[in-house]
Amino acid sequence: MHPNQNNPYYDYHQYWYNEYQSYPIHQQHHSIDQSDIFYRQHAQATFVLVHGSWVDPFFWHGITRELQKMGHIVHTPQLPGHGTDKDKNVNHEMITKQVVHYITSNKLNNIILIGHSFGGTVIQKVAEQLHDRIKRLVFWNAFVLNDGESLADQFPPQAQKFLLDLAKQSSDNTIKLPFQYFRDVFVNLADLQTARQIYNATTPEPVMPLVEKLDLKTFYQLSTPRSFINLQEDTVVPAGENSGWYPHMASRLGIYRFIQGSGDHMSTAKIYPRRMAQLIVNASRD
Repeated sequence: MHPNQNNPYYDYHQYWYNEYQSYPIHQQHHSIDQSDIFYRQHAQATFVLVHGSWVDPFFWHGITRELQKMGHIVHTPQLPGHGTDKDKNVNHEMITKQVVHYITSNKLNNIILIGHSFGGTVIQKVAEQLHDRIKRLVFWNAFVLNDGESLADQFPPQAQKFLLDLAKQSSDNTIKLPFQYFRDVFVNLADLQTARQIYNATTPEPVMPLVEKLDLKTFYQLSTPRSFINLQEDTVVPAGENSGWYPHMASRLGIYRFIQGSGDHMSTAKIYPRRMAQLIVNASRD
């Protein structure tokens, strides 16, 4: 049996390769819809999509299909400690190294590097090493850390304590979110059945990459073009004077292209993949 047939997301007849060794998804052949306005208006691009916490490359499945129908090439590397990788003893450097290796080993150049959520911190570090291979960085409701900060630093003290206490209660220093919290914060626009499907497909998140303070001095010296996609109903980072996705997090990018849409943190990718693909193309265009 294919490993994803037990995955609640597995509702397509095509097999979706999801082993730890990442697979270049553009090798799957989907018919290109040349009548699509997005196909006619935009040149072919190469996207590398970096997933966030609690998920794996399957998060991008619907969006990948839509981008491919527009004629684009799509890669979705799996991060160490996520998905089918059961070894949760990973740090941020290991995750960055895996994405760097994926891009260089596949000889990818002139790429659009997209990070969602925790993936934003990953593409910040990848850009430091591969800025000459990157055409544009796209942060989709993604964490943009200041030099010397950790992802955990972006949450109020009470929220930090909640997440770190979950890690302490685990046997392997991971965080498994309670369903009600996940349902109200991560998939707040989804119906209950969809919320449960997405939740059941998540895996515990290694805590170490979330609490490490990152040296980002090199990132803030780069001139790589960047964009920020903000979904207005995404409440994972509480909005406040000194918190929230936009403008607080996005403004750290300096000069950037701002694209706004409607959606929550996780369910929109599953329910409205075409909408998200169009936002991504708009964020990535020349």
